[in-house]
Amino acid sequence: MLNLVLFGPPGAGKGTQSQKLIEKYGLIHLSTGDLLRGEISQGTALGLEAKKLMDHGVLVPDEVVIGMISNKLDANKDAKGFIFDGFPRTVAQATALDELLKSKSSAISGMIALEVNDDELEHRLLLRGKESGRPDDANPEVIRKRIKEYNDKTAPVADFYKNQNKFKSINGIGSISEIFDAIGTVVDAY
Repeated sequence: MLNLVLFGPPGAGKGTQSQKLIEKYGLIHLSTGDLLRGEISQGTALGLEAKKLMDHGVLVPDEVVIGMISNKLDANKDAKGFIFDGFPRTVAQATALDELLKSKSSAISGMIALEVNDDELEHRLLLRGKESGRPDDANPEVIRKRIKEYNDKTAPVADFYKNQNKFKSINGIGSISEIFDAIGTVVDAY
């Protein structure tokens, strides 16, 4: 089973590249953001709490996200693999994900990190906010807080996978196809 962590700050292009990976490799996209937005749109208690946190640029508790991921894995037992997009965001989450996958006789194959500078990220997210109407992408202050949160808490996850020799860095600035070609080279090596 091919299990990839697609890594990078908000606005790095993870969603775009995930779609291309799904099409080429037949993987299932597991986006914690999509899982959470689904809960929000359904108006569940989890969704309402998640919305409150997300609107302030704060991460949703680990046990909630791990539970949603476990359910998604169980619902897709015959999958060729998964793309983890937006998770793990902390070393504790990476450890919990490794334990969850091990309990299901699987593991992360590798992490691919899309590297994009903060100014470009803010520009991309503001554009996405105008196009999508997502409130978390429309407010520059919330965007900067999300990027800072990523830099402070999420970037150390790269070291977790570097220590397992599963980390690859890709330049996330360029055309969509150029970036995907670079990602494809890494994935093909797995």
